[in-house]
Amino acid sequence: MLITERHQLILKLLKEKGNVKIHELVELTNTSESTLRRDLDQLEKQNYLKRVHGGASLLHSKRDEPSVFEKITQNLEEKAKIAKYAAELILDGDCVYLDAGTTTYQMIKHLRQKDIVVITNGIDHLDALLENDICTYFIGGFVKKITKATVGRYAYESIKKYRFDKCFMGANAIHYNFGLTTPDPEEAQIKERAIFLSREAFVLADHTKFGEVSFSKFADLNQTKVITNEEGTITLGKYKEKTEIIIVRD
Repeated sequence: MLITERHQLILKLLKEKGNVKIHELVELTNTSESTLRRDLDQLEKQNYLKRVHGGASLLHSKRDEPSVFEKITQNLEEKAKIAKYAAELILDGDCVYLDAGTTTYQMIKHLRQKDIVVITNGIDHLDALLENDICTYFIGGFVKKITKATVGRYAYESIKKYRFDKCFMGANAIHYNFGLTTPDPEEAQIKERAIFLSREAFVLADHTKFGEVSFSKFADLNQTKVITNEEGTITLGKYKEKTEIIIVRD
């Protein structure tokens, strides 16, 4: 079977199933595992798929943006561990930027530090911050219904007035070559500025975000540290060449 035919079959099966295992492709193409691994590596380099342990997964659409409701039900245990670890990095007296998002939201219940100030563009964050008696500043602007984040020109002008000890960001996608991305250019602009204004920047992302690429870049890998969970289906070794990867196990 020609290599182009194998690639077509691999991509066809991926579109049908979303995920494929090497042994399925062996049966489908009557080809050796070593050859199929080379095929998958080549297709990953061409951005048709992402490699996972034992097979491959279909890449998400670059403009695909799950709603808050959709995200809050995904990978709950992993997000909770990541959020707890991230909250413990904040020190007494810190000025902190909390990006809108479900994982950063979960940080709030773990904030017990004294005399901290939190700045956020996440509407859902406000009640939790105030209930926790945390001094809070809100970045005004246009409200995105799908993510409950404020974005746009007024949000950008507002955030420029602050300086942060640390910022904690969400990301839709993390890619070794293409950096940190999100579907909306306006939201990317706010994320980019928050990172620029922070002494330290952290991205909170579970393992599903690696190998993906969204529409709008907001940072290179070396501009942030990434807090994630341990997951056997991904290989983070090459990412550690460009940034600090903090793996939360407990």
